[in-house]
Amino acid sequence: MLGGGITGATLAALLAEAGVDVVLLDMNRFGHGVTGLTTAKVSSQHGLIYDRLSSTQGDEHARTYGEANEAALAWIAQRIAAHDIECDFRRRPAYTYVTSAAKRSDVEREAETATRLGLPAHFVEALPLPYPVEAAVRFDDQAEFDSYRYTAALAAQAGVAGARLAEHTRAVQVHDGAPCRVETDHGALLAEQVAICTHFPFADRSLSFARAFPMRSYCVAGFPQNPPPDGMFISAEGATRSIRSTPSAGREMLIVGGEGHKVGTDSRTGARYERLTAFAREHFGVEEIEYRWSSQDPHTADHIPFVGPVTPVTKRVWMATGYGKWGMTNGTVAAMILAERLQGHDHPWTSTFESNRLRVRASVAELAKENAQVGFHFLADRVRLSGRRALEDLAKGEGGLVKHVGETVGGYRDEEGGLHAVSPTCTHLFCRLNWNEAERSWDCPCHGSRFDVDGTVLEGPAVRDLERKLT
Repeated sequence: MLGGGITGATLAALLAEAGVDVVLLDMNRFGHGVTGLTTAKVSSQHGLIYDRLSSTQGDEHARTYGEANEAALAWIAQRIAAHDIECDFRRRPAYTYVTSAAKRSDVEREAETATRLGLPAHFVEALPLPYPVEAAVRFDDQAEFDSYRYTAALAAQAGVAGARLAEHTRAVQVHDGAPCRVETDHGALLAEQVAICTHFPFADRSLSFARAFPMRSYCVAGFPQNPPPDGMFISAEGATRSIRSTPSAGREMLIVGGEGHKVGTDSRTGARYERLTAFAREHFGVEEIEYRWSSQDPHTADHIPFVGPVTPVTKRVWMATGYGKWGMTNGTVAAMILAERLQGHDHPWTSTFESNRLRVRASVAELAKENAQVGFHFLADRVRLSGRRALEDLAKGEGGLVKHVGETVGGYRDEEGGLHAVSPTCTHLFCRLNWNEAERSWDCPCHGSRFDVDGTVLEGPAVRDLERKLT
């Protein structure tokens, strides 16, 4: 298994406990990537998704999507109870709400569709929020938890069951064959089958980078003056606001997330934290922001993850991606499907989540739009984004495209005054990178790869570091 987030750790545990010989690798630490940086809502309510799925893909796929995510929620709850995993798991109602009368009908249709599909949905008008809300759809008996502690526990359980675990090991290439060959920065591994659970598959032949599009979101957390509202909440219009609380130091800490955008398309990301902070202070009386973080997740054009073979002809290399920021249940669904398929069994959810599907009505227009934007960035950014200042002119904590020895480089001056300069071209498919001021990283607007100021890969699909221009 490549990738030790919720999908890889769950899959490793399922297979190891079934007697399969498993190796689980992660480029960092298990649970420390995207999985550990989410709002960690364990829910089958994913915004106003079911009316859209029903309209574009039919009730069968919409129902399967809901049933699968409810089953994942139940599996997680059972696993935590059976193994006494300490991860602050607790049941909560989940609400998707709108604040304008113009959007009320969207919520009414969602509640009606979700109820028809057998989900625990209700149309409601009264919410425990400190500002006016027009209407909402409520899903009962959903949950929240500490995603890092849960995933780390799963990985450890996989190890107890016989899986071999390796952190700080970066896979850089996978060769299909009998056996498959996995190239890593510590050497090569041979395996009968490989599951790529690395958030965004780095195997270019999957073409997932052209069918799933990474979106980045932001979170702030602090202690509110009054008790936070009972439940998990997300808005369905305007700038997204995702709200929940979590126990911390004997108190309830409020988490506010949102401000999503396509990766690499906004350099002034600090303003997004500022807007979330202002929202938390205005509505909940949060005085001090204790934590802030961001993360990203690929979205598929038809809003259902890709789970299955990397290509239509591949028999031994598998992938899971495109969770659309709902990875706690979707990632578990993916592991449940792959655990059966890697053992040669069919799974009833396979058709809905098939990795090489193309449902024309649901996805073609969105695919055309997104890939047109990728083409624009690939060509236009080379002209528009060029360094005009000198590397030496950067202030402490400042980064950007600058000139150095006659060429445009990605420059950064750290807080100690040291200068860093790297190639501004992504090593995946050679798009021009943009500076992310809040995260102090170089982000790719084409396919979402991210790099540290020294050029080290932070997130794929890129696997090779940027060329350093200073030694």
